[in-house]
Amino acid sequence: MQVNMLEARNSLSRLVAAAEQGEEVVLARLVRYEAPKVKPPGSMRGRIKVSPDWDSPETNAEIAAMFEESAMRGL
Repeated sequence: MQVNMLEARNSLSRLVAAAEQGEEVVLARLVRYEAPKVKPPGSMRGRIKVSPDWDSPETNAEIAAMFEESAMRGL
């Protein structure tokens, strides 16, 4: 059984009785917050290879054609 603080305050004796009967009663779970580990900007410099023609008119036309083809198929 899980209850919020207001429910716990208003019916503590009922919850204690349930716990005495073997039911697990969870009032709150408090854990330490750990901030996600974020790599600083630029940490991937030199590790990612980009094709020299990544932004060429030919590549852009090819990508546009793929989008148009997908739209025509309804994807």
